[in-house]
Amino acid sequence: MRIAIIGAGIVGSTAAYYLSKQPGYEVTVFDYGVGQATKAAAGIISPWFSKRRNKAWYQLARQGADFYQELIEDLKKEGNETSFYQQMGVCLLKKDESKLQILLDLARSRRTESPMIGELALLKDEQVSTIFPGLCGFEELLYASGGARVEGALLTETLLAASGARIINKKVSLEILDSSYQIDHQEFDRVILACGAWLPELLHPCGYQVDVRPQKGQLRDYQLSDETSKYPVVMPEGELDIIPFQEGKVSVGATHENDKGFDLTVDKFLLDQMEAEAHHYFPRLKEASLLGERVGTRAYTSDFSPFWGELPGQKGIYVASGLGSSGLTTGPLIGWHLAHMAMEKELRLAPKDYPVDQYIHFV
Repeated sequence: MRIAIIGAGIVGSTAAYYLSKQPGYEVTVFDYGVGQATKAAAGIISPWFSKRRNKAWYQLARQGADFYQELIEDLKKEGNETSFYQQMGVCLLKKDESKLQILLDLARSRRTESPMIGELALLKDEQVSTIFPGLCGFEELLYASGGARVEGALLTETLLAASGARIINKKVSLEILDSSYQIDHQEFDRVILACGAWLPELLHPCGYQVDVRPQKGQLRDYQLSDETSKYPVVMPEGELDIIPFQEGKVSVGATHENDKGFDLTVDKFLLDQMEAEAHHYFPRLKEASLLGERVGTRAYTSDFSPFWGELPGQKGIYVASGLGSSGLTTGPLIGWHLAHMAMEKELRLAPKDYPVDQYIHFV
């Protein structure tokens, strides 16, 4: 079975990994490599505090957070390094700190089905200094020990290397034939489309209209002199996140810009604003050296909901997009599902809850 995957981000690389584990599948991954959201992402796995009313989205995000444990176990069994993921906890801050109790009650109500939330506690500023030295600008915050951080680029590199799939770095088009599909003058039996915000461009020549648009995201990376590997992620209210990694690296971001199209230009003004806000909570960041900036393009839909499943009117083409800023949480589980759909294996979530035909129409 010849399977092509267009897009080597978090969905495509996970699908490639799980397809390659099964005998009888020859996997080719096509990736243009420009603007990919995952490569520019430093993500937080902590969906349990979301108040989104979309229950299907929450189940996807909740199970997506849990799925990391399975993914890491699978990779480790084969001797792969999994340093892209660290579960060091998360600290949530609110300008109105009375709202923290509401979030704590919500998380406690969800812990039965999501034990990965771990320990939950409201911590005073002096208590926080033991887990994140130098964090300030609050009287109380909500801590959850199960929160995790993910380095997107390292995750996809690990998955693709572990898959052993053939990787072709170029921009390609899709041609739908009578009984197969052609990409880059090669024929395939099945295709997985995981190209994020570029899905409309790919499917338009095939007669499809796609409700997906680009969202620009920017962040900055810093280097501190001390070890930060055990620091939890910090999530103040708004767009700002402070994400410590190993060996003193700290990422600050990320912006959510819906009107910039596919622009990958670094906007220093916006990043300076975010940096100033980060200094309020973590003044020691002023001592850090700047490593650089990252810019990527997320995909989102008109109602900010993701979708995945079979392309309408086509048996053998599977698609996902619209993951937005929750892509590092939901992407691996979606990739696993697309791989299992291509292999005609049992699924864990119902595709009807993430309907492709709500966002893709043949015209």
